[in-house]
Amino acid sequence: MSDAYLGALTGVRSGKRSFYPEYVRSAERLENAVRALDRISRALVVTGEGPRALVEAVVATATEHLQADWLLVAVADGALQAARPRFLFSAGDELIDDEHRLPHSALEQLRVLRCRPWEAEHEDVSEDYQHTGIVRVGMTLDGEPVGGIAARPGPAVSIADTDLALLRVLANHAAVALHNSFLLHATTRLRGRTEQLSETAERRARDLAARNAELAETQQRLIAAMQRQALDDERHRIARELHDSVTQDVLSAGMTIELCRSELTDNPDDVGPTIEQLGAAKDLTRHAVERLRAAIYALHHTAEEPSGSLPVLLERLSTVHLPSDLKVQVRVTGEPVALSGEAEHSLLRLTGEALFNTVMHTSATQAQVRLRYQAHTIVLTISDDGDGDPAQLRKMLRLASAADLGGGHRGLANMAARTADLGGTMSIRKSRLGGIMLRFEIPAPEQTDRRAAG
Repeated sequence: MSDAYLGALTGVRSGKRSFYPEYVRSAERLENAVRALDRISRALVVTGEGPRALVEAVVATATEHLQADWLLVAVADGALQAARPRFLFSAGDELIDDEHRLPHSALEQLRVLRCRPWEAEHEDVSEDYQHTGIVRVGMTLDGEPVGGIAARPGPAVSIADTDLALLRVLANHAAVALHNSFLLHATTRLRGRTEQLSETAERRARDLAARNAELAETQQRLIAAMQRQALDDERHRIARELHDSVTQDVLSAGMTIELCRSELTDNPDDVGPTIEQLGAAKDLTRHAVERLRAAIYALHHTAEEPSGSLPVLLERLSTVHLPSDLKVQVRVTGEPVALSGEAEHSLLRLTGEALFNTVMHTSATQAQVRLRYQAHTIVLTISDDGDGDPAQLRKMLRLASAADLGGGHRGLANMAARTADLGGTMSIRKSRLGGIMLRFEIPAPEQTDRRAAG
């Protein structure tokens, strides 16, 4: 507190013979000042109750000290923008914060405190009080005017410098308390909002953890399903491979043995041809065992066999495929291109299955295998002069593709599936030779490469 404020509060300034009367008056003022300071301290500690409670306490303290007819506390426009209320007027027991209800004299003071706070206090406050009957002091914060207090003291009150000093102390502390009260309440609201956001974040974290657990479980199920699908695909591939290879050799061996049995029954003395045919049956069974071993080997190895010359392999297949009088002619047109081991193997299996079906299910005496290398496709056809019906075969293919026939009549369905694996198509038509023509069309290697790159 400054020396000027301290001197104003004590009032001891005279060294004349009237010292004692002045001393008595100073003692009374000091006692009043102490009581006023006590009331001020009581007013300022209500900051925690909110800004309005603080302003009401300041108004009540100042009104009681001045025994004022009315008293006004106001904050200047643009200052302490978060402070609420902006002004409070006290007249008797009534508190007003609506400027439309203020008396004219108080309204004039409100305009000064709001718009021109630097004019809240003149150099000679006592003279101004004697002229207007109104006292007015400024409210400052960090040396800047931010409002003030204006009041009409009661008629029995004599305003001294001590009273004005008390009003200044009250006004300035009120400004600080208003600002601190706002900061306190803002911090409290921010802390509540922070706690709410923290709870929301924790709840979302729990939800995310639960969803991650569900996703992990779903992923495990998907992996298990993919593994089961891969196993099913491999089983189907092996079943098709066995049907297209081993079954043919075993059935051919059985046909040969049956033929030998008939010949022995009809002509028991001539066993030479029969022995030769039994030797062929032995070769077929040995071939079937080799294919079974190859299938078992394929369960443990995934590398493709090295590719060879498809036209040469087709020639070999047409001469040693079956013990039958079926004459097979192989024709190759176009410029041969190198195929993958898988494609070459599949085309050989398709040809073998088609020739096997020709021998087993038709009365054909000749067949033609034709391989055409075209710009974008490779076309393989197997035709015969038998008595097969293309419409009946197409119907059997639809039935075999739509239902599980327990392993019977799966040859056509396996051939169609094998062709589809190569990205090609299979069709059944009437042959120019008079029987059946199976046509397989697959993309050429350069076409396949372009699709993979795209």
